[in-house]
Amino acid sequence: MPTVLANGVRLYYETYGTGTPLLLIAGLGVGSWIWYKQIPAFSPHFQTIVFDNRGIGASELGEAPFTMRTLAEDAAALLRALGIERAHVLGASMGGFIAQELALAYPALVERLVLVCTSFGGPNHVPAAPEIVQAFLSPDGLNTEERVRAGLPIAFTPRFLSEHPDEVEDLVRRRLAHPISEQTFLAQIQAVMAFNTEDRVSTIQSPTLIVTGDADILIPPENSRNLAARIPNARLHIIEGAGHAVFLEQADAFNRAVLEFLGATA
Repeated sequence: MPTVLANGVRLYYETYGTGTPLLLIAGLGVGSWIWYKQIPAFSPHFQTIVFDNRGIGASELGEAPFTMRTLAEDAAALLRALGIERAHVLGASMGGFIAQELALAYPALVERLVLVCTSFGGPNHVPAAPEIVQAFLSPDGLNTEERVRAGLPIAFTPRFLSEHPDEVEDLVRRRLAHPISEQTFLAQIQAVMAFNTEDRVSTIQSPTLIVTGDADILIPPENSRNLAARIPNARLHIIEGAGHAVFLEQADAFNRAVLEFLGATA
């Protein structure tokens, strides 16, 4: 089980392929397993690195509470421990929060930046409907099949859920195989609520691609438009008919957009 000591905690990671490093940063409550549709597409072109954020999967929690900057420091320390001086960075949802902090704190480390279904946070974040926020952030039954299935309509469109039952069942199995502690979940929520880069994202130096699904009900696509308006020379790519988990729901379209932006042949 590969781990490295990074920023005071042992982080679990996996690497695939060779070439320019590409770090994938997972969102709230999930870890390296969530990239199962990206690793086969990205690893023929890049050294694709996935890892569990602190407290997730096989990574140590360390001290809690923590901030998004803490998680960005973890990611930077992971890259340094692997001997990587510069990498492409892709973060989804909360992983996009971490990726922003990483690009802001370590501009020399981030070659190109991909922000997926995410936001700059703070008071001008465009929120989901209150009932969606409450359901998503509740720790009740966190690792139960009932809770996992109840969360699917928040992450995916009704069309995907009805037309791809085998994929849905596979996703449920994968999530149930990777439980999360309530302590880590609540610490992540606290860090999410405190996150705000609105006044700083204009200083991001890395070429940036912002990707969202037009049917995202958890982090509405207006948040991606707002990010694109503030990050210099950012590209906005909206995938039609996709929900919050755009990288799973429409993986082929998502992977093509990312590979094109990173200069690879899809």
